Amino acid sequence: MRHYSPINIRSFGGNSPQIGQRVLVDPSAVVLGQVCLGDDVSIWPQVAIRGDMHRIQIGARTSVQDGCVLHITHAGPFNPEGWPLEIGSDVTIGHGAVLHGCSVGNRVLVGMSALVMDGAVVEDAVVIAAGALVTPGKVLRSGYLYAGSPAREVRPLSDKELDYFVYSSNNYVKLKDQHIAELEAAAS
Repeated sequence: MRHYSPINIRSFGGNSPQIGQRVLVDPSAVVLGQVCLGDDVSIWPQVAIRGDMHRIQIGARTSVQDGCVLHITHAGPFNPEGWPLEIGSDVTIGHGAVLHGCSVGNRVLVGMSALVMDGAVVEDAVVIAAGALVTPGKVLRSGYLYAGSPAREVRPLSDKELDYFVYSSNNYVKLKDQHIAELEAAAS
């Protein structure tokens, strides 16, 4: 059974979203264009994922929380290649975050209302604090907490924080599965 509606999963410019196994896209979310969602991804209420002028890739077990905006940087005279939006696996993207034409590695926590701009690179195992502004082209090194506006390296992550990434992604997979079970029960 599909756990999304054709109304909120839309083609654009001849490109249709590719949806992995056991994916939940909330009916109030919109996913359009050249978007690929990995297995066990959860897209929560009021999320906009717009791959209308470049590609968006979201890895397995990634959770995109309520109100997030995910977009690309189009190719043009100021950026001939543009920038896709690439998000790894086991990533938790907090409520209201904006990711635009950037690259996010695996096992990353993007805090609520954080903003990650064009051409930024977030390596694996990074925490971006709530409200942080990651400026265009900035590289966030693996194993650190970044905070502030503009975001700066604050400190190394503890072992407990490093363990949290997989805990968080697994927690949202379980929650997503509960939502799917309720949708299936309501449909039968």
